[in-house]
Amino acid sequence: MFKYFSLVAATAFTLQAEVLLVDPYAKATPPNAKNSAAFMKIENKSSNDIELLSASSNISKVTEIHTHIEENGMRKMVQIPNIKIPAKSSVELKPGGLHLMFIGLNEQLNDNSNVDVNLTFSDGKTYELTKIPVKKVIPAKMH
Repeated sequence: MFKYFSLVAATAFTLQAEVLLVDPYAKATPPNAKNSAAFMKIENKSSNDIELLSASSNISKVTEIHTHIEENGMRKMVQIPNIKIPAKSSVELKPGGLHLMFIGLNEQLNDNSNVDVNLTFSDGKTYELTKIPVKKVIPAKMH
């Protein structure tokens, strides 16, 4: 009986959350690296489209929203103003695609350390992600 009530309570909590941030992590850096990135899945459980408008972190001078585009046969990284997450859908931030870019790191990001990131969405809510794990990331294959 106890397990049933726990499951119901957990499900109710999940259903009340409009935005879920799943498996966030930051990229470990070699010594003297100036930049890094963070990745995660953003799930929009609400009936309305939502946008990630900005990100900030105390680990870098600037935190920007980025993606990769192909231009003249070359892939390059560019800043974008936001990431739209359609209603009842999700968007994945991953190496080689959408990501948060930490520019001007204050220190090296070591594997098995943690970082904090704040994400601000178009509904006016800011989510504080604390102790996001830092992991080694295998570079994405570029076409």
